[in-house]
Amino acid sequence: MALKDVRTFCVLDEETQNMLKGAVERMNLSARAYNRVLKLARTIADLEGSQKIVLSHVAEALQYRGQEGG
Repeated sequence: MALKDVRTFCVLDEETQNMLKGAVERMNLSARAYNRVLKLARTIADLEGSQKIVLSHVAEALQYRGQEGG
C-alpha cells in the first residue's frame, strides 16, 4: 500500500488518532513504523469486516509491534 493509499484507506477518528500519537511518542516509533501500524490496523479491521479502523484495531496492531521488538 502506497503512502497515498494509507492516507485514503487508513482514516482514524480523533480518539484513535490521539491514542496512536501518544503510543508513537512513548514507543519512539519512526514515521515508517507509524505507517506500518496503520497498515496492520487496516488489515485487522478488514479481517473483522469493519469499514473503519477503530481504537481496538490500532491497539492490537501496536501489541504486535511490541512483540517484534521495536
